[in-house]
Amino acid sequence: MPPRILAFTGSLRRESFNKKLAAIAVSGARKAGAEVTFINLEDLPLPLFDQDLESGQGMPENGARLKKLFIDHDGLLIAAPEYNSSITAVLKNTIDWVSREAPGEPSPLMAFRGKAAILMSASPGPLGGLRGLVHVRSILGNIGVIVLPDQVAVARAHQAFQPDGSLADPKQQADVEGLGRTLASFLTKLKA
Repeated sequence: MPPRILAFTGSLRRESFNKKLAAIAVSGARKAGAEVTFINLEDLPLPLFDQDLESGQGMPENGARLKKLFIDHDGLLIAAPEYNSSITAVLKNTIDWVSREAPGEPSPLMAFRGKAAILMSASPGPLGGLRGLVHVRSILGNIGVIVLPDQVAVARAHQAFQPDGSLADPKQQADVEGLGRTLASFLTKLKA
């Protein structure tokens, strides 16, 4: 059975550089034989995590959908933009809701433990979102995700993409496609 990868970005912008970046890595993963589900967090809106809300109303319907998607996939491909040198609110909120325990689950972190992830980012700034990736890596590592060391941060993203969504720099394009292949290959070995 091919490895199953859940791909998404920490951005809600329609013309997000990170959505374009993730699409390139998704292509690489699919070419390597992985089955990839590419979701848009905008289609699964969640309230801000609030333990009183959770206690009173339980897991939001979209939170339960997201958690099932995480559980049903072997790996995560995440394009994480940087806001104020850190993780975006939408990405952190998604992780927080998906990490909550549902009735009958053996562990609140079952959607994360044992999964493998690969990270990337794109930013108009000179570091390409690199500072935010440090925080995403730390959060995921602390909740049991195996975060692979390979990553790409595309600087000056407003100049980096062609009209068709590919990267203008062929080496960078190949590196990002390689992230998808690397995750697919790692998951294939993990499942063997």
